[in-house]
Amino acid sequence: MAGTAVRGRLTWVTATVDAMMDETAHVRTLVLSVPGWGGHQAGQHLDIRLTGDDGYRAERSYSIASAPGEPVAITVERLDDGEVSPYLTQDVQLGDEIEVRGPIGGYFVWEPVLDGDAPLLLAAGGSGVVPLRAMLRHRMQLGSSVPVRLLYSVRSLAEVIYRSELDEASDGVAVIYTLTRQQPPGWTGYARRVDQQMMAEVAWPVAREPLAYVCGPTNFVEAVAGDLVALGYPPQRVKTERFGATGTP
Repeated sequence: MAGTAVRGRLTWVTATVDAMMDETAHVRTLVLSVPGWGGHQAGQHLDIRLTGDDGYRAERSYSIASAPGEPVAITVERLDDGEVSPYLTQDVQLGDEIEVRGPIGGYFVWEPVLDGDAPLLLAAGGSGVVPLRAMLRHRMQLGSSVPVRLLYSVRSLAEVIYRSELDEASDGVAVIYTLTRQQPPGWTGYARRVDQQMMAEVAWPVAREPLAYVCGPTNFVEAVAGDLVALGYPPQRVKTERFGATGTP
């Protein structure tokens, strides 16, 4: 699979922006047409490279938001001091061309054929939900009955990425939100940062041999992974993907 290749051996190709969808006030999904795309796995990512008129180049990695077999999509959160995300979320137009390479990554992927019927525990902080969404869509495509629990930590409901899709989750998928900064009137769900007590209430029992995927800012990922191991999850059953902190969800 190309995604397991060494990053430097991958070839940059020119992709075209085919569609755009605003997910929140600061987050946008781009659907790309990538020539020669050989397919990807749920959980992989790709690199984006932008070149300025003066020749300056900036590269960033983005998780692939689409399931295997779907058009390649990325979901980008705008960082006000970013070099790439402001362009991708504000300035890019349909038909624009962007350099990409990928897919990349062979560790943080969900492969049903290999992982069998183990229950999935997905934990996301902020935009860490992106590769987990690809897994959920892949599960739906396959008609899989693997039970899934998604714990999504986000500051407020307005910042929930893919909210309409998550609220219509298929049978066997439970989505649990924890709103850390602002809660709507009458909110009865979690209203704090993820902690060990919350994980004890949400996580699958260890006896069921679940597989966990945790994605988000570094501090979130380290805390959740540590809580799961403390609850008895074998470290090799807790897969993590992290990115530089953009604020704690």
